[in-house]
Amino acid sequence: MTTVLISGASIAGPALAYWLNRQGVTTTIVERAPELRTGGQAIDLRGAGREVARRMGIEDAVRAAGTGEKGIEFVDATGKVKGAFAADDFADGNGPTAELEILRGDLARILVDTVADDTEFLFGDSIAEIDDDGDQVHVVFASGIRRSFDFVVISEGMRSRTRRLVFDDADAIRSLGMYTSYFTIPRTETDTDWAAWCSLPGSRSLFLRPDSHGTRRAAFSFMTDEQGFDDLDTSGQKKLLRQRFSDVGWEFPRVLDGMDDADDFYFEGLGQVKLPNWSKGRVVLVGDSAYCASPISGMGTSLSLVGAYVLAGELTGGDGRFARYEATMRPYVDEAQKLPPGAPRIANPKSRLGVRLFNGVIAIASSGLVRTLASRFTSPPAEKFTLPDHPHNVPARPQLGT
Repeated sequence: MTTVLISGASIAGPALAYWLNRQGVTTTIVERAPELRTGGQAIDLRGAGREVARRMGIEDAVRAAGTGEKGIEFVDATGKVKGAFAADDFADGNGPTAELEILRGDLARILVDTVADDTEFLFGDSIAEIDDDGDQVHVVFASGIRRSFDFVVISEGMRSRTRRLVFDDADAIRSLGMYTSYFTIPRTETDTDWAAWCSLPGSRSLFLRPDSHGTRRAAFSFMTDEQGFDDLDTSGQKKLLRQRFSDVGWEFPRVLDGMDDADDFYFEGLGQVKLPNWSKGRVVLVGDSAYCASPISGMGTSLSLVGAYVLAGELTGGDGRFARYEATMRPYVDEAQKLPPGAPRIANPKSRLGVRLFNGVIAIASSGLVRTLASRFTSPPAEKFTLPDHPHNVPARPQLGT
């Protein structure tokens, strides 16, 4: 019986385990965190990613756990709405707000629950050493346990530590010159089910989004040529953001205070992962650790789900398995990593004039006359991929939540 170790229990990892389990493969997922990480911002399912969810039988569960976001409003520093896009303004939910919006942690929970009875989970551990002898991959975990598997799949984040044990990834990450923070703040009576985006001079922005837990998700972002902010500790990163955003009124003081109290604060420099190969021997990458397109792309979740589906269809297929996986996924990844024109600078202008021009363009683009044209620039290329038919694509189990 084929055995596969998957490192990472977020999106791609349990999705891969689902498809492998259906082929009789024995799967183990190791996760560095002591328990499933249920935090994170809203993500969406579009195109081929949504089709994978449908074939897994989880589309209804995703819909039931949706954030309820009605659309996105673009506001100025006083909170005045300059333009808005409703979720139902675009055909098939292909606008800035997708038809299926869900918190990353909620989707991870659905996926893990789907495979919990068939997959072994090792929380609070990680891979410390990997030795691929050509027939098996021998792993030493951080806990000291030693085990062997037929294949190891690295399904981690953009800055995967495990990837460095196998691949030369010194130049893997292409910086976008932007830092973003994510955290949860309390919901107030004035909050609605609309998301709000506010661009500020100095290439700064605030993004507020509703969720399904009675709270609100916030994201501060700024662009800079400076490096090293990732290396600051959490208190240093929060201090940095307070310095950069304390000159603004409207919701900013409330969000800054909420940030100080947030226990799910996350800060990162945005980038994309570009590697010449996604496999080496019996070790293969999937999801963000292989081809992160950045949150700006709106394609991260779809890439993870589709990548897991395609990899599962090839992994047990004999010689050339990983070459076929790459040949199928590369065009989709290349398209996903093509960011909207001018992104991320266009939504983060440097000057006051630039901010006024951006808000003016939004006002025009959100009008009914040009909304269809605007969708070309606000919708990710999720539809530009047709899922291949693999042996594991048999009728799904009954829909979760039904």
